[in-house]
Amino acid sequence: MKIKFFAIVLIFISLTAYGQTTKPSKKDYVVTIKTEFGDMVLLLSDLTPKHKENFLKLAQEGFYNGTTFHRIIDEFMIQGGDPNSKDADPNNDGMGGPGYTVPAEFNEKLKHNKGAVAAARMGDQVNPKRESSGSQFYIVENQDGAHFLDNQYTVFGQVVQGLDVIDKIATQPKDYRDRPSKNITMEVSIKKLKKKKIIKLYHCENFYKA
Repeated sequence: MKIKFFAIVLIFISLTAYGQTTKPSKKDYVVTIKTEFGDMVLLLSDLTPKHKENFLKLAQEGFYNGTTFHRIIDEFMIQGGDPNSKDADPNNDGMGGPGYTVPAEFNEKLKHNKGAVAAARMGDQVNPKRESSGSQFYIVENQDGAHFLDNQYTVFGQVVQGLDVIDKIATQPKDYRDRPSKNITMEVSIKKLKKKKIIKLYHCENFYKA
């Protein structure tokens, strides 16, 4: 009888602990990407935990500071986050990363809408699992989105302020490779706020309903 009682107590404790560890946080991280054309504020989705954790880690380490938006296509997207873009060789932009990839985290609730933040990756021929670049990302600029990429590339965030900045960057002069004629550098910072305050500041109720 004592053994059964002990087992029941253990089960109860385990379930209680599980409930505590899975309780949604009342706070979240706000990411700010500063550029000469203005700031973009974005939120990262809890539906893509690996991508969220990785981006926040790199941002905290200062990995993105000084990298550029090395690929811009008006009416489509802007791409950045390559550490190679920090050096003086423009020909290696788009080929770098932190030395690892992130497993794909496709989710039907996360679409390539205007302002969506998604992970760049190698093509299917060499990357059949569609794993994401460890650092390179792109932001959708097209007003109607880029939904042909849904479930092909992992969407892991959304710009909630500064959509006009995306447009300004996307329309800058560029060369035949879609690389801006002048470097567009970024500084990335993060801060943790209560979700209620985030919603009040950025009117992003729908983001947390996804």
